[in-house]
Amino acid sequence: MENTLSQKQAAEKIKQLYEISAELERLFPGRHYTPDGHMIGSIGEALAASYYGLELFTASAETHDAKAADGRLVQIKATQISRIALSSEPQWLLVLRIRRDGTFSEEYNGPGKLAWERCGKMQKNGQRPISLAKLRILQAEVPDSTRLPVVL
Repeated sequence: MENTLSQKQAAEKIKQLYEISAELERLFPGRHYTPDGHMIGSIGEALAASYYGLELFTASAETHDAKAADGRLVQIKATQISRIALSSEPQWLLVLRIRRDGTFSEEYNGPGKLAWERCGKMQKNGQRPISLAKLRILQAEVPDSTRLPVVL
């Protein structure tokens, strides 16, 4: 029950962030106030922790963001656009797409190696991009029984 409440509270707060963003954009036309960068990453990590029962590591930990109940090390990526980027190969990768209403969809929940091997070339910033479309195709190769389970 507590996890369900946490997820609902987080979704409501995220929805409020987007409502404030839209209000600011109406007040100041031509400016964008969409949450991005670290904020989206942290939002994704909070949602993943409550939804999948993950134990989060200290912010900015190298390669992995959390540990699953079964001991798997998990990198969590959250995005509002059609791609993510990886800087190293995680043991397990969880990718969430966050919507403006505070909800999210699971785009990939599978082995980091599978995604890492299909990423694009290393960019100047040290990251390798991969599209959500490609991740959704890869998701079909991951048996449901091996995915991180929802704990709600």
